[in-house]
Amino acid sequence: MPQINHIPESGITASWQTPSNIALVKYWGKHGRQLPRNASLSISLKNAVTRTTVKLLQALPGEEGKIVSFLFDGKPNDAFASKVQKYFDSIQGEFRFQEAVKFEIETSNSFPHSAGIASSASAMGAISLCLCELERKLNPDLSDENQFFRKASLIARLGSGSAARSVYGGFTVWGKHAEVSGSSDEYAIPLSENIHHLYHGIKNTILIVEASEKKVSSSAGHNLMNGHPFAEARFVQAEKNLGLLLKALQSGDWNTFAAITENEALSLHAMMMSSNPGYLLIHPNTIKIIDKLKSFREQSGARVCFTLDAGPNLHLLYPEQETEKVQPLLAGLTEFCYNGTYIDDCVGNGPVNLNYAL
Repeated sequence: MPQINHIPESGITASWQTPSNIALVKYWGKHGRQLPRNASLSISLKNAVTRTTVKLLQALPGEEGKIVSFLFDGKPNDAFASKVQKYFDSIQGEFRFQEAVKFEIETSNSFPHSAGIASSASAMGAISLCLCELERKLNPDLSDENQFFRKASLIARLGSGSAARSVYGGFTVWGKHAEVSGSSDEYAIPLSENIHHLYHGIKNTILIVEASEKKVSSSAGHNLMNGHPFAEARFVQAEKNLGLLLKALQSGDWNTFAAITENEALSLHAMMMSSNPGYLLIHPNTIKIIDKLKSFREQSGARVCFTLDAGPNLHLLYPEQETEKVQPLLAGLTEFCYNGTYIDDCVGNGPVNLNYAL
């Protein structure tokens, strides 16, 4: 068994808080080892986060690379532990220390399960940041911050594609795109420059239409893009939409931002409905909310739009300065939500290293 020096008997710990994200330009369809068929663009959230601590300890024979303790919200969770163990097994070789250590993991979410927020993105993002932090602690020569987050994004991608985007705050692009310098299918990059002030602090109110598990997993949905009759046209559409959205983000053109964001949401669900087999994840109340939103927008002139993830729950997006103007709309939509539930959030600054946070 390889020996790793400098691991005290008490172990070495890394703790990160990592946000979920919501894609505006959707990634749907993948190939190879978690590589996207098209580039995507997302915003990372502020309040919807996963907090994870990973401790590594010197392993005894037979324990190498194993998770020996896994707590979710303070309780054992065998299903989640099994998923993470499979992920760890799949990334053997990415971290040399895996061959000599065992792991203890504690993780929790600030948001409820099945809340229309991508928990796999924040969960795998947090775990990948912890693993990269542990590597950095074992090898202090690894001090380049850009390389640190780039590797974390790559490692996160191997666990959940959308997790590649959660290692950054603000607006993020994952996937090679002709108009995004430095973009890659292997990892995400932040869009830190030339974002119009209109989008600083953009609000995201998540309307919980249905709280149950979705009937078809995202992984299954991605696989149904293989051989989909409209797949190639969809990839071309996403490429074009991302370019248009970039220009809207730089210029402050809200109307284009809203049109592209809504078009992407509906296109995602159109691909689900027209796959073989086809399936429907939106709920009748999802349609009612969209109709109400469009009527309100036309009558009030409020700058507000919607997006959807791969499920029925709807995300309202609006500039921070429109908050008061949007309140009457929100008040009229809660009747279509599960137990009147909604979650207020906004764009956030990205992950926090909890080892150093005050």
